[in-house]
Amino acid sequence: MTKPFEGKLALVTGASKGIGGATAMALAETGTHVVLTGRDVKALESIEDRIHDSGGAATIAPVDLAESDGIARLASAIAGRWDKLDFLIISAAYLPTLSSVTQIDGKQFSQAVTTNLLATQALLANFDPLLKRAEAARVIGLTSSVGKDSRAYWSAYGATKAAFDNLLDAYAQEVEKIGNVRVATIDPGATRTAMRAKAYPGEDPQTVKPPEDVAARIVELLVNDFPTRHRERVD
Repeated sequence: MTKPFEGKLALVTGASKGIGGATAMALAETGTHVVLTGRDVKALESIEDRIHDSGGAATIAPVDLAESDGIARLASAIAGRWDKLDFLIISAAYLPTLSSVTQIDGKQFSQAVTTNLLATQALLANFDPLLKRAEAARVIGLTSSVGKDSRAYWSAYGATKAAFDNLLDAYAQEVEKIGNVRVATIDPGATRTAMRAKAYPGEDPQTVKPPEDVAARIVELLVNDFPTRHRERVD
């Protein structure tokens, strides 16, 4: 089998499960060396083992994106081993308990802002030098339709995703004319993940697509490439 990304390096956040885990495994199949980051060490090791068992290459880097210096330490560690970063896949996200605007839990909202927004800015800031050293780096952020279209009881999460989209789009505009870094935001739509189960506890998970479908689309997008800012939804 041909491996179009042999020698490439990817960092996938939220790689311990769901779309992040599926994307990490799909990228490894293309020859990409995948750095897996997340908080659950055992789950990351499980993904790493599956990648190695299938002949791929992966390295785990457990990090809590909410830690004040966690992302800086991660970037420093990666820069100490590799001289560039080809793909940055921002999949990690935190979903607060669904509630009305007036009943939002402040602690959970703060965690959502930190994980979904502040960590994204820190990722872009700390990995920008490594991305710009790559021949054609690509950044893909996983977003949500509630960031674009408000929905009752989803405001805490939706507000962070609206800001997430704005941040990535602004970064895309800033780098588009000065180098070869390109940015895409992907709305995965209804997908069989733990986050989806939390939001829709009564839903039959078999009625929505598996995360592997989204991972396949992300890899397809990278293989076919996109020359400018790109947005799409995976239905």
